[in-house]
Amino acid sequence: MSTSVIPALTVTNSPRAEDIAAIGAHLSAFNDADVGPADRVPLAVIVRGENGALLAGINGYTAWGWLYVQWLWVDESLRGQQMAGRMLTAAEEEAQARGCHSAWIDTFNPVAEKAYTRHGYEVFGELPDFPIGRTRKFLKKRL
Repeated sequence: MSTSVIPALTVTNSPRAEDIAAIGAHLSAFNDADVGPADRVPLAVIVRGENGALLAGINGYTAWGWLYVQWLWVDESLRGQQMAGRMLTAAEEEAQARGCHSAWIDTFNPVAEKAYTRHGYEVFGELPDFPIGRTRKFLKKRL
């Protein structure tokens, strides 16, 4: 008769940094073996004012031939001046230089969605009530 050890399962809101890093490393290794290396490289676009203050920016990465725009933020002082479009253009040009063929972004803000569709993105998926009362939209663009 054999006995098996039951692994300990923990739910936490304060995971150890080394555990998160290990999960990422293991998943990356699995994906690399499954579909090939992601060649994930961070990509940021930063806009600063004369005094050096951050006024707008994009944070994302390129991987598997795609640009993912994780965060895009524009200070109120620059809104309505096509800054989001200028930053997206810069990010897309860099992504193309890295060999990317497409880009994607998501938002639950209707104003941001309009800016992205003006820039050539199209909705390919939705999550209703994320957050409650809004719909999170997923948009893509061929570069």
